Amino acid sequence: MTSKFAYLSQIERCVSWLAAWTIHHANHVREGDEIKVGGHQASSASLGTIMTALYYSALRPQDRVAVKPHAAPIFHAIQYLSGNQTREKLENFRGYKGAQSYPSRTKDVDDVDFSTGSVGLGVAQTLFSSLVQDYVCAHGWMKDRSGGRMVSLIGDAEMDEGNIYEALIEGWKHGLRNCWWIVDYNRQSLDAVIREGLWQRFEQIFKNFGWEVVILRHGSLQQAAFAESGGEKLRDWIERCSNQLYSALTFQGGAAWRKRLLDEIGDQGPVTELIERRSDDELQGLMVNLGGHDLPSLLEAFEAASQHDRPVCFICYTIKGYGLPLAGHKDNHAGQMTLAQMEGFRQRMGVRPGEEWDKWAAATLPPAELEALIAKAPFFSEGRRRLTAPAVPVPEALPAPAQGGKQVSTQMGFGQILNEIARSETPLADRIVTTSPDVTVSTNLGAWVNRRGLFARESMADTFKAERIPSTFTWEFGPKGQHLELGIAESNLMIMLGALGLSHSVNGVRLLPIGTVYDPFIYRAADQLNYACYQDARFLLVATPSGVTLAPEGGAHQSIGTPLIGMAQDGLCAFEPAFVDELAVIMRFAFEYMQRNGEGDPDETTWLRDQTGGSVYLRLSTRPLEQPHRDMGSELARDIVNGAYWLRPPGPNASVIIAYQGVVAPEAIAATGLLAEDRRDVGLLAITSADRLNAGWQAAERARQRGTDDATSHIERLLASLSRDCGIVTVIDGHPATLAWIGEVYGNRVKALGVEHFGQTGTISDLYRHHGLDANAIAHAARAVSAGCSIRYLKSLPSP
Repeated sequence: MTSKFAYLSQIERCVSWLAAWTIHHANHVREGDEIKVGGHQASSASLGTIMTALYYSALRPQDRVAVKPHAAPIFHAIQYLSGNQTREKLENFRGYKGAQSYPSRTKDVDDVDFSTGSVGLGVAQTLFSSLVQDYVCAHGWMKDRSGGRMVSLIGDAEMDEGNIYEALIEGWKHGLRNCWWIVDYNRQSLDAVIREGLWQRFEQIFKNFGWEVVILRHGSLQQAAFAESGGEKLRDWIERCSNQLYSALTFQGGAAWRKRLLDEIGDQGPVTELIERRSDDELQGLMVNLGGHDLPSLLEAFEAASQHDRPVCFICYTIKGYGLPLAGHKDNHAGQMTLAQMEGFRQRMGVRPGEEWDKWAAATLPPAELEALIAKAPFFSEGRRRLTAPAVPVPEALPAPAQGGKQVSTQMGFGQILNEIARSETPLADRIVTTSPDVTVSTNLGAWVNRRGLFARESMADTFKAERIPSTFTWEFGPKGQHLELGIAESNLMIMLGALGLSHSVNGVRLLPIGTVYDPFIYRAADQLNYACYQDARFLLVATPSGVTLAPEGGAHQSIGTPLIGMAQDGLCAFEPAFVDELAVIMRFAFEYMQRNGEGDPDETTWLRDQTGGSVYLRLSTRPLEQPHRDMGSELARDIVNGAYWLRPPGPNASVIIAYQGVVAPEAIAATGLLAEDRRDVGLLAITSADRLNAGWQAAERARQRGTDDATSHIERLLASLSRDCGIVTVIDGHPATLAWIGEVYGNRVKALGVEHFGQTGTISDLYRHHGLDANAIAHAARAVSAGCSIRYLKSLPSP
């Protein structure tokens, strides 16, 4: 009877062949297409055995995997053998709408759990996804499903990424479980060979954070050789050999190994005999038989680790380019097999010409038997594992506690709205989960946390409360808490939001995550934010305080370019309201928008693709503003969500309008009043989302180019009544380019005011005057872009 090892070895052989052929085809077959695959050829080869052992033996349907970016060809080959990837897309690897260069949840048709590509982020994602799984389990929402392991396949050079170690800290703090990180320790990075002794540093780091560390250094062939007479000396030589020399001898092959071993440890006795009784090919096979290429060793290690839920780091010694002519060469990251090398590889694998894409072309066992083993593999037994969850109902309106005439900031309003939600016993309140990088109180989450508690798998009392020490905040941890406390690393915040925002797909449980952060520090985690959005995670990012309006804190805390991030980041819908009633409307929209997953064409009213949903970014402020007296009608609420409304509509003879976004509303209002002394019909446009205005305008223009001549966006309707001679002044506490594009809608002259340089300490009025955001500067700008009567009461602008 054929053993399981034999079947798995055959599957691994077919996986390795298909991965190598896929890359070769992408490099050499497409005419006129200069595709450079880079590190895939060698980097993917080192993981073939590990991934075969995982997918066809160790993993279960509830497990989730983040695949090392350069192992995409191996992943796609496994999915192809398992019926989840098409030959057409595999043949079109790295082509338009073909299998992706790096596994992608949103772009690939096969069963990708976590997108990877920006190295290190997929690694940390599995840790936070494990914590999120604990959260939903503790709340009793996974009664029908068992928890799974969150597994990451990591390149050893990828371990240089700092966010991995930031994540380790959070894992330790939250009692991480059910997480495996498998390090492909091939000892080569893009530019170099890995430094000596690095695995020992990895081992110590992980042990310090409570992980079990499993080192797979020697395969079963090497272990058998070590048991022979003279074998201990061979083991000692291998373990003392430098990474560079081991790589070089691997590339040179059996004869080079023989010479070096005989020269350095040959003894004309047992050691020499051990070496000499093996041919060059057998000696090469022995020396490259490392733990990461040995199925028996891998299966045994994975089975042992499956007996408990502690986090495990497997350090698997491998050869970069294993089995290929490129194996071991220090330049192999960008290396690609030549036509002659590929032909030799094809012959060695026993693949006949014309059958290169056949699933079992490289197999020597009957395909039906291999198909039967795949059909029994637990991981694939339930088909595609992308789960769904019903939407959480959202009330028709959220409370806007700030009444007209009161002085309230949008940051305070955010906290008050959440507090009112927390008081309610609604599905919305139950499914909101908040998190913050050590700025919970200073971003006004304190009231929410007081009511809803902090999450921990085991209850922990508030010592200050127990000791009867007065405190504004109650810090009680427990399994039903709804706030996840994080340290001060913004990177962790964004990856945690990504994990929470995928719970509906990964765990089948919908959460409504809210993360708060200081607005300028979005830059610290911009890559992680992009990663979360690329995976189509759904969350509400509340960034506050923002801009030079945070005057006393100085330039390091005063954001400038974050509104442009809000406009440019795909998958993220950005708002910057001035008033709390606007904020309530926007937050209600956000809770619905985060849950949408529709298909189809854009809404022909706004030309926004709102039916597809996404994440939302709110840019808020600590500056209290007098709240307007008004009723929030449906038309006003619609315009707030669509991006802008007329706070003061322009008259038929308007020579200038002012368009503002966010906290500079009082200056824009004051400037409008100043201008109205001498100019007729001055309009004041309140912009709540430059992002949505611009997106709708761009989409409507594309629709017109494609034949829908009457396509009209929201901003076009708002500005339609203006004369082309009417000037526009835009103002924002952020980069002026955020709103400068508005003049292009109909060709009006624009003067865009904003902040282009680092701020400094001072009062708000000092800094607004310095940066040209005050009413006087706005009025000067209005005079510069419009004709008409002179404007009284203007003061000279201050010198820089």
